[in-house]
Amino acid sequence: MKVAVFGTRRYDVESLDAALKLVPEGRELKFTFLDSLLDEATAILAAEHDAVCLFVNDICDAKVVERLHDLGVKFIALRCAGYNNVDLAATKRYNMKVVRVPSYSPEAVAEFAVGMLLTVIRKYHKAYNRVREGNFLLEGLLGFNIQGKTVGLIGTGQIGLLTGKILSKGFGANVIAYDPYPSKEAEEHGISYVDTVDELFTRSDIISLHCPLVDSTRYIINDSAISKMKRGVVIINTSRGELIDTYSLIRGLKSSHIGAVGLDVYEREAGYFFADGSAQVMTDDAFARLLTFFNVFVSGHQAFFTAEALKNIASTTIQSLLDLEAQKVCKYVVEK
Repeated sequence: MKVAVFGTRRYDVESLDAALKLVPEGRELKFTFLDSLLDEATAILAAEHDAVCLFVNDICDAKVVERLHDLGVKFIALRCAGYNNVDLAATKRYNMKVVRVPSYSPEAVAEFAVGMLLTVIRKYHKAYNRVREGNFLLEGLLGFNIQGKTVGLIGTGQIGLLTGKILSKGFGANVIAYDPYPSKEAEEHGISYVDTVDELFTRSDIISLHCPLVDSTRYIINDSAISKMKRGVVIINTSRGELIDTYSLIRGLKSSHIGAVGLDVYEREAGYFFADGSAQVMTDDAFARLLTFFNVFVSGHQAFFTAEALKNIASTTIQSLLDLEAQKVCKYVVEK
C-alpha cells in the first residue's frame, strides 16, 4: 500500500518510520511524506497512492474527497482523534474508508491542560521573562489557589476525566461536569455532573473544554454563555478551536468579565499552527488582537505532543492501514 502523508513534520517522519520497522514480514507500507496540507489544490499529490494520512488542519471536504476518489485513493487515515475536517457523507458516497486514532495519550492532553491552567493563574510565563531581565518584583503576578475552587469540565471523555481527576484528587478542587453522555467513572475521579451547561457556566470559577467539535458544540462559548459566567472566570481550551467564538472571547476580555484564557487551539489555526510565521504579517485581525491581551496564553496545538503520544499515533495508524489493506475488521473505522 502506498500512503501519501500530508502536513508532515520531522517528528511525523521519525515516529512513522520507527513504527514501520515493527511491521511483520510480508506486509509492506510505503509512505510519501509531503510538507503540504491537504486541500483541493494539493490533492493531486495523492495520485498513484492507495491512501492518504491526515492531521487536524488538513481539509478533506466533499470536493477534496471527490478529487481523491478520482485519483484512486481508497482510504483516509487520520493521525488524530477528531474527524470534523472530513466530509463523511462524501466518503460514504464514494465507499472510502476513514480511520482515526481515538486515544493516543489522554494523559498528555490532560496534563497539558492543567499546566496551562497553572500558567495563566500563576503567571509562570511572565515571571520567566521578568527574571531573565533582572526584574524580581511580584506586582502583577498575583494568582489564586485552585484548592477549593469550582472547575467546570465540558466533556468527560478520557481526557476530561483525567483532567478532572488531577484537579480533584491532586489540587482539592470541586470538579463539576456537563456531558450529554455521562461517564460511570466520573464519581470515582471526584467529578459530579450538573444537569445543564448553563448551570456549569454560572457555578464555575474555571472552565475547561474537553468535547468534540459537532454541531451542538460549535461556539458553545459565545456571548450568551459568557454573560452567565462568573466575573473573572478562567477558560482553558485544549480541544477544538471552534468551540469558542473568538469575537465573543475578545469582548469578554475587553470588559474584564473573563479573567484569563489559555488556548492550545484556535478556530482559524490552519493558516498559522505547525509552521514558522515569524517573518510574515499576521492577517487574521481577531487572532492578532487576542495575542495582545496580557491575560491570554496561546500555544500552537501542543497538548498532544509527547513521545508516548507520537508512538501510539504511528503504531495505531499503521495497524489500521494494514487491516484495511487485508480487508480485516478495523477497530477504528469512522462511521457516518
